[in-house]
Amino acid sequence: MGPVSYMAVYATERALDSAGLTDEPVLKEGRTGIAYGSSFGSPQPMMAFAELMEQGHSRTLSATSYIQMMSHTAAVNIGLFFGVTGRLIPTSSACTAGSQAIGYATEAIRWNKADVMIAGGADELDVTETAVFDTLYATSVLNDQPGNTPRPYDRDRDGLVIGEGAVTLVLEEREHAVARGATILAEITGFGTNTDGNHVTQPQAQTMELALRLALEDGELDKDAIGFVSGHGTATEWGDIEETKATHTVFGATMPIHSLKSYFGHSLGACGAMEAWLGIEMMHANWFAPTINLANVDERCGELDYVMKDGRLLETEYLMSNNFAFGGINTSLIFQRI
Repeated sequence: MGPVSYMAVYATERALDSAGLTDEPVLKEGRTGIAYGSSFGSPQPMMAFAELMEQGHSRTLSATSYIQMMSHTAAVNIGLFFGVTGRLIPTSSACTAGSQAIGYATEAIRWNKADVMIAGGADELDVTETAVFDTLYATSVLNDQPGNTPRPYDRDRDGLVIGEGAVTLVLEEREHAVARGATILAEITGFGTNTDGNHVTQPQAQTMELALRLALEDGELDKDAIGFVSGHGTATEWGDIEETKATHTVFGATMPIHSLKSYFGHSLGACGAMEAWLGIEMMHANWFAPTINLANVDERCGELDYVMKDGRLLETEYLMSNNFAFGGINTSLIFQRI
């Protein structure tokens, strides 16, 4: 395993323990599946192949180099470690890998292809991934003021900060969960996903808006049912602007929104699952964290209720969590508090 798989397996171990499913026969009976995503797997083994091409030999290339770097390595290693024998859905869609995994896992259960799905995302911090955003002039340069960046939605933002992590959720068919006395934290009531079909790195508010509406339609919910939006908020100029315009068009100016990337940076394939998990926890606490470092909202962003400073005491039954990725991939998830 590479670091991304280690993180994914450890997060899954903790999730299964929390769900009361560790070592349970259901994991190996064909009705438990995996939907899991990362941007690339572990990037470092690529350097061994680069060395081979450049020098004609490599001292670090091994039989497991490709296994560690393949895009579905996290999902595969989860299956191997826990002996899961159901369907496996790897999602390698950059910043939407985790949220797409949750959505596709939900659909697998709805369509009676599984009773339990292990879903989430992971990515490891690596210089190669940081370099990708450096070449796009998308990363923050406030290296001497790390506590003041990133600044999602702020007019003085100067780019994103790369993070890492892994988050796993255990999804289960409701009757199956009730029958075994499981503690249910939330229900996934809506999922929407689409693609811009326009540009690889320039987000489009119109198709983002449609993804949000698809999630509402899927959940058979009116927009007024949603009490809070967990935004993607990467602290990149056009990403922030287009996302908030789309959110404003759907919900109007009074919808509260924050970006949790202001705390732990952009964890890429992990962020969708990470923000979903934290959103569920906050929904139960009736308190939502502010976007730190946000002092002056960019006037070009959509008019919304940006949660700042001390956070927000708020009770809501439904939370929407949105993510948007390179390639024009858009996802929206709706969670109902149980």
